[in-house]
Amino acid sequence: MGRSGEGAEVNPLLVAIGFVLAGGAAVSAQCRADAVDLRLAAGGSVHFSVEVADDAGERAKGLMFREEMSKSAGMLFYYERPQHAVFWMKNTLIPLDMIFADGTGRVTEVHANAIPHDETGIDGGQGVLAVLEINGGLAKKLGIVPGTLLRHPGFAQSTASWPCQAQ
Repeated sequence: MGRSGEGAEVNPLLVAIGFVLAGGAAVSAQCRADAVDLRLAAGGSVHFSVEVADDAGERAKGLMFREEMSKSAGMLFYYERPQHAVFWMKNTLIPLDMIFADGTGRVTEVHANAIPHDETGIDGGQGVLAVLEINGGLAKKLGIVPGTLLRHPGFAQSTASWPCQAQ
């Protein structure tokens, strides 16, 4: 599962083109299952189109064997309940950042640039409900750090740190 590595430098201009950035405003009017919004701790927001891996088979395969991924794309691994999550990079060809979030959508851990094909476990800790994988190096460039809020309809909206609809 989870991938990352030592990829080429990311051009900040391409990142800006590939993402919808908004100074603290909601990125999209409504949450969608195929998208994730992140509210950055330093201000602003970022949007990723995602594939969702929400069953054991999809989570086991993850992004294995992918040769590339758009800078505005990712994969969201989603569990039935918060748990201890450990990922590895077996059969993963592209470098990835792994963003671990708790049951409220608050980022608890960011692992940058996991090495492709590395079978060393990447420990996201206890209480993980979701893991967002994006291209390696983007989390640092965008300012995704612990405390960032992740918004997706898969989180219980009554307890989400950043719910889909204003309550």
